Amino acid sequence: MKADVLLGLQWGDEGKGKIVDVLTPQYDIVARFQGGPNAGHTIEFENKKFILHTIPSGIFNPDTINVIGNGVIIDPFIFKKEINNLRTHNIKIDNNLLISEKAHLILPTHRLLDAAYEAEKGEAKIGSTLKGIGPTYTDKTSRNGLRIGNINRHDFQKAYNELKEKHLRILSSYDFDYKNNQIEGLSLEEYEAQWFDALKTINQIQHINSEYFINQSLDSGKSLLAEGAQGTMLDIDFGTYPYVTSSNTVTAGVCTGLGIPPTKVGEVFGIFKAYCTRVGSGPFPTELDNAEGQMLRDEGNEYGSTTGRPRRCGWLDLTALRYSIMLNGVTGLFMTKADVFNKFETIKVGIKYRKKSEQIDFVPFEASYEKLIPVFDEIKGWNSDISHVTDAGKMPDALDSYINYIQSKTGVPIKMVSVGADRKQVIKL
Repeated sequence: MKADVLLGLQWGDEGKGKIVDVLTPQYDIVARFQGGPNAGHTIEFENKKFILHTIPSGIFNPDTINVIGNGVIIDPFIFKKEINNLRTHNIKIDNNLLISEKAHLILPTHRLLDAAYEAEKGEAKIGSTLKGIGPTYTDKTSRNGLRIGNINRHDFQKAYNELKEKHLRILSSYDFDYKNNQIEGLSLEEYEAQWFDALKTINQIQHINSEYFINQSLDSGKSLLAEGAQGTMLDIDFGTYPYVTSSNTVTAGVCTGLGIPPTKVGEVFGIFKAYCTRVGSGPFPTELDNAEGQMLRDEGNEYGSTTGRPRRCGWLDLTALRYSIMLNGVTGLFMTKADVFNKFETIKVGIKYRKKSEQIDFVPFEASYEKLIPVFDEIKGWNSDISHVTDAGKMPDALDSYINYIQSKTGVPIKMVSVGADRKQVIKL
């Protein structure tokens, strides 16, 4: 068997959690391969709402094994809260959640470093979630990190203290009052105490040599869906650098984040919103800083599930979408939040950029530093409530036209359209 991949094609928040939840019954294993608690994957069903930060979105199917891969980074404090919330709702986790021994740990001082680095940037802030993501990946690549497999080693406390002291020395060189800075409303000492207590919860979950587990599972005929976090345009190499995350969010990240070879990658499903959103700073060519943008924000409830911050909103950017499809080798598309356009009579789509005196249909290096002016097509909206539609034959003609337009411009079929937050609100094409 080969591993299928599902990932975001924009700047994150595309609705990956819901689609993974919908697809999970088709898979034996769902595995997260990168990112950390900066992710906020929302799943709604039976009048319940869950936001997952670290745990794969397949956790609600008791017959599916969920793996937190080696490419993921874990904050025990946040992880424990996630586990406790699932247990409160009687969600089974004891036998179908596994953690890679090679996944790295986010220390309390990683979060302080994140806050100090962001404050130091002043107006050039990148919009970090302040979860300690960047500093943890920095320690990983500089070979200073601590991993899940270190927790029960005899020298763990010593290694923890040495890394903590290194972080404190770095913090002392910044104009940043880290001693009085709070993390999740707690002082460093309080957060640290709860962090260590949360290691007990992590030890209740089976730790595995995940690359062996995953490859052996595929070889034995098990089906696997790799779940991405964030989005392609936030990729550390190919996103709008430096306004990006610290991991590889593209298909290539599956190989390093789970330990499988490229030859074992199967279908690649790309998720995109019917429009675009972005959290934090960075370029956003089709952004709407007007009443239409606010209407998208209100209709789509565009506020970060992890940070609560209002998201920037704008029209669909086809140039960026085609770029993401190319990078990931996307074989099928899933469009989410089509219902947000219920009240729009006209929809615009960015088809090219105007760069100085020329029009271009690619994402240039300068996209991170210079303002690109979008060139738009206009498409008739459906201007009706589609949140109840689940049969493709009952879609408004205008929605069908919008779908066909995107398919013709990307060359990739749209396999499913989401028309609401609940797992049942989908149209399978």
